[in-house]
Amino acid sequence: MNFHVLTLFPEIFDALNHSMIKRGCEDHKIAINPVNIRDFAINARGQTDGYPFGGGAGMVMMAQPIYDAYKSLEISDARVVYLTPQGKVFNQTLAAELAREPDLVLLCGHYEGVDQRIIDEIATDEISIGDFVLTGGELAAMTIIDAVGRLVPHVIKSESLAHESFSTGLLEYPQFTRPRVFMGRKVPEVLLSGHHGEIEKWRQHQALEATRRKRPDLLEENENG
Repeated sequence: MNFHVLTLFPEIFDALNHSMIKRGCEDHKIAINPVNIRDFAINARGQTDGYPFGGGAGMVMMAQPIYDAYKSLEISDARVVYLTPQGKVFNQTLAAELAREPDLVLLCGHYEGVDQRIIDEIATDEISIGDFVLTGGELAAMTIIDAVGRLVPHVIKSESLAHESFSTGLLEYPQFTRPRVFMGRKVPEVLLSGHHGEIEKWRQHQALEATRRKRPDLLEENENG
């Protein structure tokens, strides 16, 4: 899967060169291609923004440099996601849906946003990572790349994904490792029993209780769905 990121700050995406995403890139399961919108500036000064028509604070990213950056990809049928607080809230279901795409274009706004006309022209989706405002779309794009990229087949072992939070509509059960006792807190005996049936029952119960305690809205969604 190829992630193409239209951004004013391509160097930010070097931060993804770690852990499972790095391994996915090295194994050629995913690729991250930041495209610098400044390379398509309208003049020699590298201008990519302008004052908003109608007045107001801040600057707005121009449509033409973004469009030219997008056209340079030479991809005509990819989904183009504009990262915006006004978009559909990102979740695990949407991540799994996007992971099936061969190419995904992520448009990172900045300043006061981008000219509405480029959104209307190229964006197929508007996505938000939550009800808050960032200085730009780059951190949101990195979040989506990480969440989506790990779901691409063979980036992470499928069994590692089977019981994690949201995969079954519940939060994940608690995890424990060595030592058996830490600051007086013991690992639950059932996990040391070797009885896989009882361990599975315990984990299912713990996942349900964690969801009921921390995210009861997920249980309500399952009941209503």
